[in-house]
Amino acid sequence: MTGTLDTSETPQAPDREALLVELVDEQGRPAGSQSVAAAHTAPGRLHRAFSVLLFDDAGRVLMQQRAAVKTRFPLLWTNTCCGHPAPGQAVAEAAAVRLREELGVAAADLTEVGTFQYQASDPSTGRVEHEFDHVLIGRLDGGSLRPNPAEVEDIAWLPTGELRAGMTADPSGYTPWFAQVLDIAESAYRTTN
Repeated sequence: MTGTLDTSETPQAPDREALLVELVDEQGRPAGSQSVAAAHTAPGRLHRAFSVLLFDDAGRVLMQQRAAVKTRFPLLWTNTCCGHPAPGQAVAEAAAVRLREELGVAAADLTEVGTFQYQASDPSTGRVEHEFDHVLIGRLDGGSLRPNPAEVEDIAWLPTGELRAGMTADPSGYTPWFAQVLDIAESAYRTTN
C-alpha cells in the first residue's frame, strides 16, 4: 500500500504520552483521568478513545500506516486516525483535531456510529491498549493530505473488498482494533449511502 505524502506545513503535536485520557467504567461513564503513558502501561486502564474512518465518493476508505516512532503498534496499518479525547471533551471535537494533527485535513460530517471495548498488548513495546472506543465515520472528497511524519508512515485509499482480502492474507499487518472499527464503520456507511 502506498500513498502520496505531502509533509509541508505539518502541525507539531504536543507530547502525546503526557496528555490526560478519561478513564471510564465498563459502561463508558467517566471514572477519573490519567496520562496516556500511565493508562497504556500493563495491565492497562480502561479509557475513552476514538477511531475515525473516512470514505471518499467511490466508497474507498483512507488507511494509515502508523509511524515507526509510535509507542503502541508501530508500522501497522489502521483506520484513518485515532486518539483520545481529553477528559470532558466531546469525542467528535477531539477526532476533528486529530485529523488535522495527523493528516492535515478536515473531514465533512464526522458522525459517531458505534462503540466497542477491546484490550490488546503490543509484544514489541510492552504497552497495552484497553479502550472504550467510539467509532466515527466521515467523508473526504479531494484535497491534499499532509501527514505528520511523527504520526503517519504511509497512507492509502482502498476499496473495502481489497482491504478485507489484505487483512485475511496478513492479519498481523493491521492493528488489533481495526477489524472491529471496519465492521462498525462499513455497516453504518452502507445504511447511509
